[in-house]
Amino acid sequence: MSRNHEFIPHVTEEEIRREKEKARKLRSTRWWRQKKERGRCHYCNRKVGPGELTMDHIVPLVRGGKSTKSNIVPACKECNNRKKYLLPIEWEDYLRGFRKED
Repeated sequence: MSRNHEFIPHVTEEEIRREKEKARKLRSTRWWRQKKERGRCHYCNRKVGPGELTMDHIVPLVRGGKSTKSNIVPACKECNNRKKYLLPIEWEDYLRGFRKED
């Protein structure tokens, strides 16, 4: 997979710190508890226990993403670990493989 680094925005450590703080606040909201209670990974759609879901930024913070409800989804630990700092388009084949199983 080739990555064109000229399109990766420069994000400062301070911006990342602020966004992580926003994400921590969202974790304690009713909105996030309801998302986790559904027990579904946003990426693979696998049913897992709410305690097995992690908070994932669709557009990662280091890639310019923000801690907003529209950019945060519950993800199983496996998908979150595999995704790392990639945008969904960068691992489209991985996602497509899960969707074919549905």
